[in-house]
Amino acid sequence: MPIIVNLDVMMAKRKMSSQELAEKVGITTANLSILKTGKAKAVRFSTLEKICEILECQPGDILEFRGIEKQ
Repeated sequence: MPIIVNLDVMMAKRKMSSQELAEKVGITTANLSILKTGKAKAVRFSTLEKICEILECQPGDILEFRGIEKQ
């Protein structure tokens, strides 16, 4: 998958647990886990906005695009 989710990295930098972030964002820990592992098919802008607000970061700090290399 060319979209990489670096949520774990930002959470570690902010010393925040999954449980704490999920509670502050207003989502379940299961949904946060799906997002963290990159298994989510989509993310609402409102959820992304809240995550960025809480972690004091930009969306680009959490989501990264790695294109498929042409052969």
